[in-house]
Amino acid sequence: MKIIGLFSRSGTFQTSGLRCLSNFVIIVFLCLFAFSCKKSGGGTGGSTSVTTKKTDTTVITQIPTNAKPVVKTNTQKVYVHYMPWFETPATSGNGQWGQHWTMANENPNTILPNGRRQIASWFYPMIGPYDSDDRDVIDYHLLLMKYAGIDGVIIDWYGTFNVDDYALNKRNTDSLVKRVPNAGLQFGICYEDASLAQVKATTGTDTVAAAQQDFAYLQSQYFSSGNYIRINNQPLLLDFGPQSLKTTTDWQRAFSGLSTKPRLLSLEYAGSVTGSEGSGEFAWVDASDQQNLQGFYQNRAPSLSTYFAAAYPGFMDFYKQGGWGNTLFLIGYNGTATLQNCLNLAKTSGTNYLQLITWNDYGEGTMIEPTLDFNFTFLQTIQQYTGVTYTVTELQLIYKWYILRKKYAGNTTVEQQLIVAYNDLVALDVVDATTIISAIN
Repeated sequence: MKIIGLFSRSGTFQTSGLRCLSNFVIIVFLCLFAFSCKKSGGGTGGSTSVTTKKTDTTVITQIPTNAKPVVKTNTQKVYVHYMPWFETPATSGNGQWGQHWTMANENPNTILPNGRRQIASWFYPMIGPYDSDDRDVIDYHLLLMKYAGIDGVIIDWYGTFNVDDYALNKRNTDSLVKRVPNAGLQFGICYEDASLAQVKATTGTDTVAAAQQDFAYLQSQYFSSGNYIRINNQPLLLDFGPQSLKTTTDWQRAFSGLSTKPRLLSLEYAGSVTGSEGSGEFAWVDASDQQNLQGFYQNRAPSLSTYFAAAYPGFMDFYKQGGWGNTLFLIGYNGTATLQNCLNLAKTSGTNYLQLITWNDYGEGTMIEPTLDFNFTFLQTIQQYTGVTYTVTELQLIYKWYILRKKYAGNTTVEQQLIVAYNDLVALDVVDATTIISAIN
């Protein structure tokens, strides 16, 4: 769970005549190295599909793209909190569905009367339950974000230690980070320092020493990326807490080996813990809903050098139903009204930064990615907020692209056509992408 006040985490209960010729040349060229390309596995899309593992072993496995930024009338930077923790039997390492689809008692192998798999959520992803290491899923998500005017992802990250499912989260994060530049988006990290307690209990590693190892990895692998989010030339680092690094001294020691100190933001009202090492706070979903957001913007934010506004579609956790404790609280969705109200507040919050909560936390029902329940409505609302010229038409096109990737997995000819369509989409050539995709049955 990712709830303010409780500072706990479910899942770790222990855890464009010339253009056509150009595309033809690209396709021929791609065929020459097709054997080096990764192939999708299994599934045909739809609500009961299982997306199988497709892990990148290099930073870029497609022709490098010339991604173009979308034009927005809203200059506010909009990021979305992203959970990289979903596993299917093909990726979990034990042949089982990951705990974020099952919690304690759900079985996705069970097909319900409505045709959906039995997952630990009241809501259902439009593409069905997926694994976070699937290249097609990652590209699908990033394309949707791009055409919604979202500037990047803030990835929920548990560190480098092989404890609980942290190693899988790290692997999936690495896979996501490799795909972000292709889409022309940015990324940042939200550190779950609560994981340090579990690391210590399991391995005996000192909390600060473990944090130093985690931050050394962030510096060497992420912070130097040209796509990493930076504020005042500092790499952005959110912390969901602090929970284990409990003093300013702890944070000073944890950052001591870094060449550039991150711009550290803690949860709202928790900045006193990080002291001089912190640079601000970010708002989060709370039982008091928009009252909490208004209070933070009016009473707390003016004293902060940097702060992030928040917007979410609602909150409806599955914890009691899924055997992971009790229901926390409920925030109704009212169609898209809750999300719109949060966005209205964010627009007048006085900050240049907004974090959408979340892309895909199905356990808490804060997901804005397309679902069978809400379809594309949340992303359409965000499109209106960011001021892009795109509509649901482009979102539906991206969804069709994904379904075709799964349907024609292993069909080299169609796969290469879909790679060209992908490159068109990241270059904002919707017309050409539509022509390619529409020609594939």
